[in-house]
Amino acid sequence: MNLNELAELINGKYLNQTTPILKEIKGAFAADLMSDVLATIQPHAVLITGLCNPQVIRTAVMADITAIVFVRGKQPPQETIDLADEESIPIISTPMGMYEVCGKLYVAGLSSLEQVVNPDECDCG
Repeated sequence: MNLNELAELINGKYLNQTTPILKEIKGAFAADLMSDVLATIQPHAVLITGLCNPQVIRTAVMADITAIVFVRGKQPPQETIDLADEESIPIISTPMGMYEVCGKLYVAGLSSLEQVVNPDECDCG
């Protein structure tokens, strides 16, 4: 699936036009905790999130994320859009919620790019 197909499927709107929109998407990952993204995402995923601050873009760069989808119609501040342009990371906003976006992409054949976390390494206690 390419980024244009993904955007169409989720009724998404590109928020920056300076990036390539025909990029191939290998899979997806959804999270609002950027520490979870860094700990478990595999490279070349699209990140589905409700966070819109510049830290999302910085995390995407570190995690080799192909694109970012902001859910629930979120509109990031201009600082976030500018940083995404600088880093050549396409960003999309969709009116859908995170659960619905994940479901639509899964049904369309996009796989999860979430790595399994070793329970001994989990900082949940």
